[in-house]
Amino acid sequence: MAEPAGTKPKRILVTGGTGLVGKAIEKVVADGEGRPDEEWIFVCSKDADLTNAAETRALYEKHRPTHVIHLAALVGGLFKNIKYNLDFWRRNVHINDNVLHSAYEFGVQKVVSCLSTCIFPDKTTYPIDETMIHNGPPHSSNFGYSYAKRMIDVQNRGYFEQHGCRFTAVIPTNVFGPHDNYNIEDGHVLPGLIHKVYLAKKNGMALTVWGTGKPRRQFIYSLDLARLFLWVLREYDEVEPIILSVGEEDEVSIREAAESVVEAMDFKGELIFDTTKSDGQFKKTASNGKLRRCLPDFQFTPFKQAVKETCDWFKVHYDIARK
Repeated sequence: MAEPAGTKPKRILVTGGTGLVGKAIEKVVADGEGRPDEEWIFVCSKDADLTNAAETRALYEKHRPTHVIHLAALVGGLFKNIKYNLDFWRRNVHINDNVLHSAYEFGVQKVVSCLSTCIFPDKTTYPIDETMIHNGPPHSSNFGYSYAKRMIDVQNRGYFEQHGCRFTAVIPTNVFGPHDNYNIEDGHVLPGLIHKVYLAKKNGMALTVWGTGKPRRQFIYSLDLARLFLWVLREYDEVEPIILSVGEEDEVSIREAAESVVEAMDFKGELIFDTTKSDGQFKKTASNGKLRRCLPDFQFTPFKQAVKETCDWFKVHYDIARK
């Protein structure tokens, strides 16, 4: 007898499955958010070089996914992006094209790709929303990465118009949590701060934060983002992307973020801001209005609690953390 519609098992392939967001999805699925009709497959760069079309096809051939969450990307902090814009463009364009085209060729029912708020125009009005992605060039510091990510939205529309594919994308704001890259030179702002505070405390030194501390960011805890990814995979039916973020009222300055890490780590030393270092964009406030309309009751983890949980994870896993 045929299975009733909607009960066919899902095989969900997660690219970039060992990174910050992949590990968070794996945790929330394991902690009870997974469903009996879902089989989750988390893969990383050791399983396939996604810049290589043949290896990507072989990965799909092996796992035969019905759904894909596409997180894999070449990523880096502000200073690495400035230095290697071409590399960020080429590697990410190849990865995205291979992942999406193999999904089309293997009849995948839905792909959810991960974009970033850095894709938005540099010169814009705030808050930014989903309709504004292509309204002007991104910030010059990471144009390679930003344009490559924007092209996912272009491809999603193309695959839908030409082939009827249900490929979509989410745009998270600044993600942080366990399993992040805590590299001080090359990581993102919050994990970099966590590592700096850890070392400053251990060595009895002052804490030096790059820049003025004035730029403002919306931070989203990776476990909150993971729960939202599951909702998008199961319920969100549009091809147009959706911003996944805390509200505008929950934006914090880099100074406030640093102070939250200092408090979570119980650091008693001096806090210094090195104003000779670049601040990057002052703000990139995103509207979560679309998310709130779709999912009005979603509860985000309070920022200080999420920072504390992340700092505690880092202290326990210092030896194995990416840094």
